[in-house]
Amino acid sequence: MGFAELGISAPVIDALARNGIDAPFEVQSLAIPDALAGRDVLVRSRTGSGKTLAFAIPIVERLKSDAPRPSAVILVPTRELASQVSDEFQPLAKARGLRSAAVYGGVSIQNQAKDAERAHILIATPGRLDDLANRKMVDMSKVSVFVLDEADRMLDMGFMPQVQAIMRRLPKQGRQTMFFSATLDGAVGNLARYYTKDAVLHEIGEASTTVEQADHRFIPVEPAGKVDKLIEILEDDRELTLVFVRTKHGADRLVNKLKRRGVNAAAMHGDMSQQARERAFSRFESEHVTVLVATDVAARGLDLDNISHVINYDPPQDDKGYLHRVGRTARAGRGGMGITFVQPQEEAEVGRMASRLKLGEEFKEEGMRVLPPQRVYASAGGGVFGRRNRRR
Repeated sequence: MGFAELGISAPVIDALARNGIDAPFEVQSLAIPDALAGRDVLVRSRTGSGKTLAFAIPIVERLKSDAPRPSAVILVPTRELASQVSDEFQPLAKARGLRSAAVYGGVSIQNQAKDAERAHILIATPGRLDDLANRKMVDMSKVSVFVLDEADRMLDMGFMPQVQAIMRRLPKQGRQTMFFSATLDGAVGNLARYYTKDAVLHEIGEASTTVEQADHRFIPVEPAGKVDKLIEILEDDRELTLVFVRTKHGADRLVNKLKRRGVNAAAMHGDMSQQARERAFSRFESEHVTVLVATDVAARGLDLDNISHVINYDPPQDDKGYLHRVGRTARAGRGGMGITFVQPQEEAEVGRMASRLKLGEEFKEEGMRVLPPQRVYASAGGGVFGRRNRRR
């Protein structure tokens, strides 16, 4: 079934075609008819499945150019994702005579308030939108469509209070609500049940404990040999490569080491200004640099189809962290490679994580031993390494 058969107008179909999109992905085929009908929609789908257009297309089709501003609010967890979602909206909104804007922290709130005042469609991070609302710089009393994108990550990052504050400002009647998330259980499921009415559920693919489209490798390394092993991998045939480290200083140090060895790399972390982070992402997206070294928070929401390798230079803190990281590759039907470096002192904990994620065989292929899974503590610094970080 094509976009025309889904009931999409010719101007929007033409705008999609100009961006090389000629046929809908599965998530779009399933969600768009219900969203066009004004139904509340819940979608469980991993990042990279094409879900942005699953809500963007119905929104621009349903809104009129004389609609209140804003009429639609899309809440996303990070600045980078706000920019990316905004980029996908703009050509579609323009085709329908609508305006869209993105608001997020790290830039002038005054300028963003002016953009928000003129926009039919507002893409926002929770903190900045809550701030704008508290200052009475944006009026959400006439919003008719609300989308919570990457809902599980939103709550993982501690945005529940802001999300609830924003939702209390929205009209209780006549509002369409859509939730898109990799999981729809626990706190996300409770939130969805509370704020939606007679919602239609679409689940794209089976719930999985790992990223099935990716190949997974666990490589034993000594501390002194980590950079050499990384460079060896980077010399192989690849497209864009995302390298994860644990700390902001670690990202800067690794980029400097790579540059001294002739690797064109850039860093991305929370200590950088928003302008610097956007510049790093833009250089990576345009392939002016093919290696981006990032911390977890900085890389949340990165949405690029041509990341062929994700390398955990430092292992993730927990199972979910592994899924979020490696989920940056093997997207939109493509393959990818997830590689995790394992130092001797990390072998036991990373092996248990691999076992829980059903990657024990991949872990053992490199000669390392998988220990039986054990309880993962949910402490503030916890996760896979939670036992070591617990207060005594």
